[in-house]
Amino acid sequence: MQSFSEVKKFGTAPVFFTAISTILGAVMFLRFGFAVGNVGFLGTLAIILIGHAVTIPTAMAIAEIATNQKVEGGGEYYIVSRSFGLVIGSTIGIALYLSQAISVAFYIIAFTEAFTALFAWIMHTYLLPPWLIWLLEQKQTIGIPALLGLTYIMLTKGADLGVKTLYAVVATLGIALLAFFVGQTDYAKNTDFDPMATVTDAAKMEEPQMIGLTDTTTTTTTTTVVPLKDTTDAGYHGPVIGPAPATPPPAPPASPLIPIGFFTVFAIIFPAFTGMTAGVGLSGDLKDPGRSIPLGTMAATLTGMCIYVFIAYQLAASASPVALADTSKLVMADIAWQGWWLIPIGLAAATISSALGSIMVAPRTLQAIARDQIFPTPKINEWLSEGKGANDEPFNSTVVTVAIAGAFVLMGALDMVAQVISMFFMVTYGSLCLISFLNHFAADPSYRPRFKSHWVVSLFGALACFGLMFFMESSYALLSIVAMLGLYFAITQWNKDKRSVALIFQGVIFQFSRQLQVFLQKAEKEQARSWRPSAVAVSEHSFQRLGAFHLLRWIAHKYGFGTYIHQIHDYLSRETNQQAHECKERLIEMAESSNSNIYIDTMITPSYTAGISQVIQLPGIAGTENNLLIFEFSKNNPSELDNILDNFKLIKSVDFDIVVLGTSERGYGLKQEIHIWITASNYQNATLMILLAYIIMGHKEWRHAQIKIFAVYPEDTIEEERNRLFLLIQAGQLPISPNNIEFIVRTQDTNTDSIIVQKSRDADLTLVGFRTEAVDRKGKVVFEGYESIGNMLFVNTASQKEIK
Repeated sequence: MQSFSEVKKFGTAPVFFTAISTILGAVMFLRFGFAVGNVGFLGTLAIILIGHAVTIPTAMAIAEIATNQKVEGGGEYYIVSRSFGLVIGSTIGIALYLSQAISVAFYIIAFTEAFTALFAWIMHTYLLPPWLIWLLEQKQTIGIPALLGLTYIMLTKGADLGVKTLYAVVATLGIALLAFFVGQTDYAKNTDFDPMATVTDAAKMEEPQMIGLTDTTTTTTTTTVVPLKDTTDAGYHGPVIGPAPATPPPAPPASPLIPIGFFTVFAIIFPAFTGMTAGVGLSGDLKDPGRSIPLGTMAATLTGMCIYVFIAYQLAASASPVALADTSKLVMADIAWQGWWLIPIGLAAATISSALGSIMVAPRTLQAIARDQIFPTPKINEWLSEGKGANDEPFNSTVVTVAIAGAFVLMGALDMVAQVISMFFMVTYGSLCLISFLNHFAADPSYRPRFKSHWVVSLFGALACFGLMFFMESSYALLSIVAMLGLYFAITQWNKDKRSVALIFQGVIFQFSRQLQVFLQKAEKEQARSWRPSAVAVSEHSFQRLGAFHLLRWIAHKYGFGTYIHQIHDYLSRETNQQAHECKERLIEMAESSNSNIYIDTMITPSYTAGISQVIQLPGIAGTENNLLIFEFSKNNPSELDNILDNFKLIKSVDFDIVVLGTSERGYGLKQEIHIWITASNYQNATLMILLAYIIMGHKEWRHAQIKIFAVYPEDTIEEERNRLFLLIQAGQLPISPNNIEFIVRTQDTNTDSIIVQKSRDADLTLVGFRTEAVDRKGKVVFEGYESIGNMLFVNTASQKEIK
């Protein structure tokens, strides 16, 4: 039995023909003359160039990505989902799939236009019963059988027969285009070529709406001329081409030609340039996707652009602007050699090939999405992802695609839906260009494509896609964005386990962070007197005592930056390294569950001193130098204080502000009151304590808290200190009420520690300053005696802070 990889036998040709047959599709036959008539030859060239300013970067992006990684089944969806991650990728993928599925219906309805002239001739030539006339007027008369025929091909023969059929229709399309290019008209012989002529100019001259066409190989025939008329009018039976019937039908009253703006024409014509990514959907069936996709896609894009330039010239040279702008006529049929039958056949070939390409690609996109387990239930994913036969044909996904297409074929009119589809395609193309640009910016060594475009081209393509969405039709652009957001939130709810940051975004963030930090380091820094905390918390009891962890996340929530270091006192080995990794993952989960803005890391060190020496040399995570160290100890077991005090001189050698958190069983209590104690001996710590209290209150968990200040001064200076403190609070606009400031007279027999214990016994956090000299003289006694109250924060500032 052949393996699955052995049956992937397609080369570059199916990619090229699938793309080119989609590019040279229905819009080329039905609306390209309309564009030339409204904006002229030069305006149409501008539309072609602007349109390909999107499609060429997209084709280059696909070529680049496909030569870097193996593109599996699903084509564009596979590229987007493996680059942006499954949640964002599947959001774009579902929108892409819907646009592909609805495109099948769009092309089927366009395919029915090939029979409109024949049916009109029959109805005007023969006397038919009313029910038959009604039936011939319906697009579904041909559309539904055509859709069923395509369904039969895909369900019974799969992509193999689909590709063989594709070769036949592309050959027919080529013959029709050749007939168009060799055709000549009396207008071309008798009128000088004017590249700027438009229907507006012709309307001013009151030019008659007729061409006067002559077949180059047959005798002159009379062609019925129909004034501009909306094809959706009830009395319209389709464009009348070829030899006129014996008794021509009476012409309906003429309606005035209304000039149409450039970007409106662009919006109508742009789908003609899309489709260059259609062949990417066959990636799962290709021998070498890395070669076939870039070669076939780029060749189809450039070939299509050249053909459209020649078509625009032939149209402008062969027919008047008024005749070209008349959407009721298949003007290409009047220009082409034997156009009365070759062009309708070419239209049929172009539309059926586009529908065939879409119906080959769309089910594979849906199958790939289901295999990523994106849909809400496993049964749906399993049913949609099921393949049939050795080629793994997406049988069930094809059934769903045909059902969606059939529903829109029954609706009959797709003008509004087609514009929304164009928006979804623009989102896809913009995403592909953005992926290429982000890969360039991320500079990942694993991104080594054989074909490489310049990052400027990719960025331009992405911006052009998203900008042109609003130029084409802002309302549809907004509708598309709302739909994409709705899909994103729905998929997020269905797949809560897939919400990781994609590697491409991680790479971009790393590069941006690196560039930003290098810039900040090189930039001349302003010596600002305002203070912003860049704190590092160190603890070896991270999972037993959470006090330091919570304190750091409150400080880093809004105003500051925080790095949390979990110390492991041991020698570095494979076992301790694995232990450090596990601890880091646990801490990251804690940070995520508490919505923290802190950076987590672990440090293996044989001694406390060695660990501290490493910590005080750590670079700041925000491009600023660290300026605040946070240590912690348990007031019930203050043995950790010995390590802190033994290394106090080492810590002070780098002029860091230091806070030592003494934790208790009460913890942070109700988070209602923060007490600050200021004395004459440690007044220089007062501003830092006030700033820390204010920063902590910026967290939502402390939003109902209030700050109370207790100032202990000798009686002879207490009035002076009162005025100074009030002025400090008023100038700094701090949320501290004067009623919450209490001044306590200190006498010779006053025991400040006992007053603190008495006044702050119900406080949720108490801040007390301490001096380096006191630590040198008294040691750990400075931090003892407060066991009966809640958490204490001992503060020592390297320099007095200014509150502005």
